[in-house]
Amino acid sequence: MTIREAINKASLQLKTKQIDSPKLKARLLMQFLLDKDRQYLLVHDTEKLTLEQEKSFFNNTKKLIKGIPLQHITHGQEFMKMKFYVNKNVLIPRPDTEVLVEEVINIAKRINAKKILDLCTGSGAIAVALAKSIEGSEITATDISDKALEIAEINAKNNGVDRQIAFLQSDLFDDIPSEKYDIIVSNPPYIKKDVIKKLQKEVQNEPILALDGGYDGLKFYYKIVQQADEFLKYKGYLCLEIGYDQKSDVLELIDKQDKYTGTYCKKDLYGNDRIIITKVGD
Repeated sequence: MTIREAINKASLQLKTKQIDSPKLKARLLMQFLLDKDRQYLLVHDTEKLTLEQEKSFFNNTKKLIKGIPLQHITHGQEFMKMKFYVNKNVLIPRPDTEVLVEEVINIAKRINAKKILDLCTGSGAIAVALAKSIEGSEITATDISDKALEIAEINAKNNGVDRQIAFLQSDLFDDIPSEKYDIIVSNPPYIKKDVIKKLQKEVQNEPILALDGGYDGLKFYYKIVQQADEFLKYKGYLCLEIGYDQKSDVLELIDKQDKYTGTYCKKDLYGNDRIIITKVGD
């Protein structure tokens, strides 16, 4: 079977099972199998696969049909124009989160921020992107999952910023030393518990620990908003990613604390409310 024939066959199988973007996903599986770019596939589409390659390719196609995310098969995801290793132990970085990272970079450069705390770091995408963009930054990245931290450390090393990031296992602020940070940033789990089972199969196959925000989706925001000021310098910033329908709820949590000012919200590329920024003090 040639490269083109295999891609076409896999694409049809995926389409029949109503998998999104079947042609694209079949091609990406082939690129992963051969470790080649798209241009190579176009030029060499009549090249024959070995029987072993065929078997591997269609085994991966079956995984997609079962709902395994493409990125967990290829172990790769691009974020902020960087490559990140991912597996079943971490949430796959989304383009939506780039809005959060870009805003934190802008704030950091404006106030000359160096010390940054990244809560619920997962794959380390936020911490790595910030370290790459903010010269001289000192970032502490935490997660409750030791397996997630292993992946985050791999990504920091692969992107050449491992010396700028200190990784720490902690349930939010529980095991963080009493330090003061210029910025605290977090993309915490925020999906309502009873909504998770209604999500696409691919999302359900990501770690529940990284999705489950409690019965109202606000479990982690309650804790972060209540405690963040203890770890922020005066006029330090708290920067949060939120679900598309959580703006009013998270703003209410912040307003109730009566210790934050200058709060604002920004939308993602799809026009959804995506991040909330606030600060301690005037």
